[in-house]
Amino acid sequence: MLSGLLFALAAGLMWGLVFVTPLLLPDYPAAWLTAGRYLAFGLIALPLALMDRAELARLTRADWWQAVRLSAIGNFLYYLTLSAAIQRAGGPLPTMIIGTLPVVIAIASNRRNAARDGQYPWGRLAPALLLIGAGIACVNAVERAALADGELGRYLQGALLAGVALLCWTWYPIRNADWLREHAGRSPRVWATAQGLVTLPMALLGFAVLGGLQAAGLDLLPPGFAAPLGPRPWVYLGLMLAVGLFASWLGTLCWNEASQRLPTTLVGQLIVFETLAALAYALMLRGGRPPLMTLLGVALLVGGVLWALRVKPQRPAGGAATA
Repeated sequence: MLSGLLFALAAGLMWGLVFVTPLLLPDYPAAWLTAGRYLAFGLIALPLALMDRAELARLTRADWWQAVRLSAIGNFLYYLTLSAAIQRAGGPLPTMIIGTLPVVIAIASNRRNAARDGQYPWGRLAPALLLIGAGIACVNAVERAALADGELGRYLQGALLAGVALLCWTWYPIRNADWLREHAGRSPRVWATAQGLVTLPMALLGFAVLGGLQAAGLDLLPPGFAAPLGPRPWVYLGLMLAVGLFASWLGTLCWNEASQRLPTTLVGQLIVFETLAALAYALMLRGGRPPLMTLLGVALLVGGVLWALRVKPQRPAGGAATA
């Protein structure tokens, strides 16, 4: 339990980086950020794949297809919609929408995975979920009050895109945990590397499609944008390598380790660490002291996670699978 908690915390700290990258590179389109991040992830995975080639050879065609699905939805579509949401609505709103993941995943997986993980009694789980929800509401209230007036359309677009990102990241950890728990003898590191390998051709295809559409006369890039590295090439390269290594490969590795050690419903609660990290990074980037209501929200979020850790799952009568 303790090692799983620490792995989930490490993953959250690294995943929080992806929320500030679009704020640091506002002049780069979301699709360009997504393709760059996962190109770096794929390139980082290549030497790691050489070290683990024997283990990777054990993966079946079905395993590779699952890695493709997880990467397409949990990596590409998720980050494309999240980064676009942040660039349209600012950092706080998408962060708070993604911050509901612990509640959404708990609701989605509690009954679904009861036969495998045991089922958390809703009555005992509800206080933890309420604390997490209250914490998110407190932080959200502060951040929304600080939003500038105008551009309601872009703000609503950002909310909608963040909702799509939420759906992607509700699906990803549940399906990823399914594979890891069904293959308990496999290395989580190798599974993270496999997902990195399949992102490489996806990223190359993404750049090719974007370049082709631009050449065809569709103005997808800002005026004067110098492809492929844009107006700030060294900043772009550095950030893409950082999120590719820490947020993509190492973060996925830590999350896989946590997913093998903890029940899926509990792992879903621990995604709150990503929200806390993203808020902390955004506040540091902003350079101001967080308001009291923000600190109260953080305390409620942490309190909800600690409460959830005290709740023990119960096996259903007879061990029958629950649909």
